[in-house]
Amino acid sequence: MANIQELRKYKCIYMIGIGGVSMSGIAEILKHWGFLVMGSDACASETTKKLNLDGIHVVIGHDVNLLAKADLVVYTAAIKKDDIELVKAKELGIPTMERADFLGLITKAFQDTICISGTHGKTTTTSMVSMCFLEAGLDPSIQVGATLKAIDGNYRVGNSEHFVIEACEYVESFLKFYPKAEVILNIDNDHLDYFKNIENIHRAFIKYVGLLPEDGLLVVNCDNPYCVQLPHYTNAKVISYGIENEKVNFLGRNITFNKNGFPRFDVYYNNAFYASFELSIPGAHNVLNALACISLCDAYGIAKSTIKSALKKYTGACRRFEYIGNFRGASIYDDYGHHPTEIKATANALKKKQYHHSWVIFQPHTYSRTKNLLEDFADSLTYFDNIIVTDIYAAREVNTYGISSQDLVEQIKQLGRKALYIPEFVDIVSYLKEVVEKDDIILTLGAGTVTNIGPMLLEEKRKD
Repeated sequence: MANIQELRKYKCIYMIGIGGVSMSGIAEILKHWGFLVMGSDACASETTKKLNLDGIHVVIGHDVNLLAKADLVVYTAAIKKDDIELVKAKELGIPTMERADFLGLITKAFQDTICISGTHGKTTTTSMVSMCFLEAGLDPSIQVGATLKAIDGNYRVGNSEHFVIEACEYVESFLKFYPKAEVILNIDNDHLDYFKNIENIHRAFIKYVGLLPEDGLLVVNCDNPYCVQLPHYTNAKVISYGIENEKVNFLGRNITFNKNGFPRFDVYYNNAFYASFELSIPGAHNVLNALACISLCDAYGIAKSTIKSALKKYTGACRRFEYIGNFRGASIYDDYGHHPTEIKATANALKKKQYHHSWVIFQPHTYSRTKNLLEDFADSLTYFDNIIVTDIYAAREVNTYGISSQDLVEQIKQLGRKALYIPEFVDIVSYLKEVVEKDDIILTLGAGTVTNIGPMLLEEKRKD
């Protein structure tokens, strides 16, 4: 059971940006622990509706009078310093705390915080680990970056000392946490608006590994050239895994795929056969994610049969190659991928399926990422048969970078491939109605609002 005495001095907590995937999970955990929780968000969403239904009062916009009742104001990194509510909190002398700092206090409350980190695959691996801990009866608390069907949401409050959580590297927020175990999946070029280069990202992970206590655990992907160096920076126990690097503890071999693109593979532990596993999600990249999960769970004494059963039952988190429905004989999928490495992994997973033609609708996420990785984005999108690009999703940014989706389309054309720039979603839906054929696959791709296109297509189908 978590020791939350350090948090007890705050009876009423107001959260600015409460509709975010991490903030909403924190809000629900606090409510479960008996705190009075309320907050605000810029836009109404399914998440804010659910929070209200769960007894957490959410204001759309601002409410400084409601905020005035709080003992603590927690805000996300996306909130600007001149935000009306943040300014008011400081005027009233109410303590304020950035989300990562506050989440750090929650991780400190558990004796066994298990942090899943890396540039790609955090949500999937956190979900896999959560499934295994639940199946083993370890009663974990969980915070994951998407809706996980097994817990009917993005959080769970257990009664054990285990807290399984995604730990994001952006703005080095994971350095605020108190990990007992760390899983590091990969280190790649991302969030360059903050880190500037891969060397700074690597240095952040070195500092992160240094947070582990001597009796802690580091599980690390030794196929990744940056990750392979991390064990030098900790005295904690180290377990390595991989597919290409054979000098690892847990090695994946003999990978095959069924007609859905779901992998089956053998695992060897220190060169001796360990067990065979089957997944119910596609792609070779998910074999690596599963190996990370297997390595961790074995260290926690979870039986092989339990790990096998839990991984087989896991059918994916929300927006991770998620099946949306059928449109005129074509299958619609939706994926959160918003980095070239993720796009290639998703494309390769798709290629293992049986289909006629593939259609990708890509929405770039942030101007800085699009500009910094323009050539890589163009290359990764050529893995699909047909390419549609819509407008960049700004997220936290203003376009001071002089970049547009049209630039990405031109870059793709330079690689000898056709691509269409269609800014309006309704026009994308109209176009797909004309060109999609039976047994095609339609994939909406990106971390923004592109996810709305699949439901729009299904609505058109209902009109037919």
